[in-house]
Amino acid sequence: MMQCIIIEDQPPAQRVLKKYISDIGNLQLKATFADAILAMEYLKTEHIDLIFLDIHLPKISGIEFLNVLKQKPSVILTTAFSDYALESYEYGVVDYLLKPFSFKRFVQAVHKVPTKENLLMDGTVQNDNVLPDVIFVKSGYEHVKIEVRNISHIRSDADYTEIHLIKHKYLSQETLKYWQEHLNSLKFLRVHKSYIVNMSKIKKVIGNHVVLERNVRVPIGRAYKEDFMKSIIK
Repeated sequence: MMQCIIIEDQPPAQRVLKKYISDIGNLQLKATFADAILAMEYLKTEHIDLIFLDIHLPKISGIEFLNVLKQKPSVILTTAFSDYALESYEYGVVDYLLKPFSFKRFVQAVHKVPTKENLLMDGTVQNDNVLPDVIFVKSGYEHVKIEVRNISHIRSDADYTEIHLIKHKYLSQETLKYWQEHLNSLKFLRVHKSYIVNMSKIKKVIGNHVVLERNVRVPIGRAYKEDFMKSIIK
């Protein structure tokens, strides 16, 4: 779990960040500061993985803070002004969130943060064995948190996908190709033009069907069968 702090002088913006952080399973908020000088003192004794940093702050600005900070955790800038976007990236920030930003945009920024298991920046290839604990699925007007291990399979249906858990189903606007690219290929496998299955949920294979938990049957497409059988027969 990543330890993070907020450096933001506006209470409404603090509340938004706190809410978004609490909705993500791999973030733990350790402290909130209204100015960067107090945060600097805190960072002298505390280890932090990620800072959500506003640019327009009292005493010293967020850019000045980045300039004097010797050992930088990962930083996501949050600001209502786009003027500093190019300059900020000279300091190696992970992302630049322009207020007001949506929860989806916030999640995208957090997913860019390198972790102990996923030390990828500047073109390093991600370790395929690493799988996020949770994903957030936009279903209607909500973003629903789903534990990845509970997903049974994902089915494509016209303009949306159905994410099937053991007892629930959620509709997502993302395509099946999107989920295929974002879920670990060693644990989630495409078995049909319309289906991805969680390998850990497979009970048996009968002919051209995969039988999952609760006896859910998923077809195996001819174009996918050879690769699928190679992946389960070691």
